Amino acid sequence: MNGSRPVGTGLRFAVNRWSAWAPVRETGAAWCGWAGAPDWIEAGAAPPPLPMMLRRRATPLGQKLIAAALACGDAVARARYVLASRHGELSRTVTILEALDAGEAPSPAEFSMAVHHGLAGLLSIHTGNRAGHTALAAGPDSFGFGLLEAAACLAERPDEPVLLLYGDDALPDVYDAFREADQAELPMACALLLETGDDILFHATPNHGSMHPAPSAASDFLRFLLSDEPAAISAGGRMTWTWRRHG
Repeated sequence: MNGSRPVGTGLRFAVNRWSAWAPVRETGAAWCGWAGAPDWIEAGAAPPPLPMMLRRRATPLGQKLIAAALACGDAVARARYVLASRHGELSRTVTILEALDAGEAPSPAEFSMAVHHGLAGLLSIHTGNRAGHTALAAGPDSFGFGLLEAAACLAERPDEPVLLLYGDDALPDVYDAFREADQAELPMACALLLETGDDILFHATPNHGSMHPAPSAASDFLRFLLSDEPAAISAGGRMTWTWRRHG
């Protein structure tokens, strides 16, 4: 990456379906009201009840993320998945470390789901989806790079939808010394179903400290998506993300 050259310039997509959850915004209508778009609720579908197997294997955050994915409709069975999370389900790792510290063997279920792409794998098994998935973590830029990856996947295969899954939780108490200001925006889970279209254009440029990182790029994007604003900018730790409505 050289200078301030934009990244992802020219990538375009449409968000066909979406679902999101946060403690103070648990429904599509609540998100639309928060964004100032109370009538834009048809695509913010209510998550369906989770099967017992998924509830048992996922943490509370994982349950919200999988529910958001399933709310995006039948395309979840054929879309490629991009899972973006700064910390993943870190509570699982803490449980494993505590077991080892106590001289006990970690739970096989906890160990198998502690990997960063565990939720994407669990969702793909449940839906019978063999399209493949990508998991990434990029600090405060995790959502932005996740969206970039999803848009790039769509550009590579325009006929194949891409489901972006973003979820994060506040750090467990044992990591309290490492908590940052953006932890106040967590927990949060959202799913965006991207399909071919010219609705949204976006690019990113390096943030050399000229802009203070926003509390939540995911919230910034959802506010832009649900409102009628022509453009939005969200600064991350390394990048500044810009989204514009085409035309």
